Amino acid sequence: MALWQTTRFRLDLTRPLVMGIVNNTPDSFSDGGHHHSVTAALRHAEKLLKDGAHILDIGGESTRPGSPPVPLEEEMRRVLPFVQAAVQFGVPISVDTYKAQVMQAVLDAGADIINDVWALRQPGAQSVVANHPQCGVVLMHMHKTPQDMQQTPMQGDAVAQVQNFLAQQTQALVALGVERQRIVWDYGIGFGKTVAQNFALLAHQAALTGQGFALLAGWSRKSSLGQVTNHPVEERMVPSVTAAVLAVERGARIVRVHDVAETVSALAVWQAMHDNE
Repeated sequence: MALWQTTRFRLDLTRPLVMGIVNNTPDSFSDGGHHHSVTAALRHAEKLLKDGAHILDIGGESTRPGSPPVPLEEEMRRVLPFVQAAVQFGVPISVDTYKAQVMQAVLDAGADIINDVWALRQPGAQSVVANHPQCGVVLMHMHKTPQDMQQTPMQGDAVAQVQNFLAQQTQALVALGVERQRIVWDYGIGFGKTVAQNFALLAHQAALTGQGFALLAGWSRKSSLGQVTNHPVEERMVPSVTAAVLAVERGARIVRVHDVAETVSALAVWQAMHDNE
C-alpha cells in the first residue's frame, strides 16, 4: 500500500514514516510520568516534531504487561484536550486507545488515526471506525490482555498466527465498508509473545507485508531488546533504532518510536543508500 488514508491526510508510504510516541500516563513502561499533563505532553509533542516526527501518537493508558485498566473518564481527561490542541500542529494525530467512547470523542475533535492494541475487538470500536468516513486505523495483534499476556505467552508459530488474526480482523472491518487503504497492520511486539517469537516476526516480516497492507513496527525500548542486550529501558536507544531500521529494511512503512531524532537520522542513511542503488 503506497498511500495511507487518514482523516485529514493521505500519507505517502513510499518512504518510511516515523510516528513519535507521546505517553500522557503516570505508569508507561518507558516514560511514565514524564509527560503526565496536557501541557507537558504538548511540549513533548512539539519537540518530537522538531526532531522530525511525521505522525504523533498520544496514549492515555499504559498497556505494559500487568498494567491496570484506566477508567474512561480519566483516559478522556488525559487524551481529549491534547487532541483538541494538537490538531493545530498540521500533522497526523494518532490516538492509542481501545475504548469506543474515546475513539468517538477524539475523531469528533479531528484526530486522524485510531491505533488500537485490541484491533477493534472491544464493544463498539468497529462501529466507530466503520462509521467514520476516512480515519486511518492500526490493527495490532495482542495475545490475551495487558494484565496476563506475558504470564502465558502464545505458543507455536507466531508469524502464521499473527497473519491469520490480522487478516480476520481486517476482513470484518472491510465487510463493514472500511476501505483497505485506511488499514495498517502492527504485529504487536511484546504483546503476549516470547523473545524468540518477537524476533521471528521481525525476521519473517515478508509474510505480513505481502498481504497488501502497510506495516507499522513498534520495537521502541521493548523488553525483548533488553533481553538480548542486557540494557535497562533507559539505555535501549541504540537497540531501538537498530530494530526500527531492520524493520524498515524488511518492509515496514511506519515505525513507532520514542527516540525520534536518532531514528530519523538512521533512516536518512538507510534512504540515501537505497536512493543510490
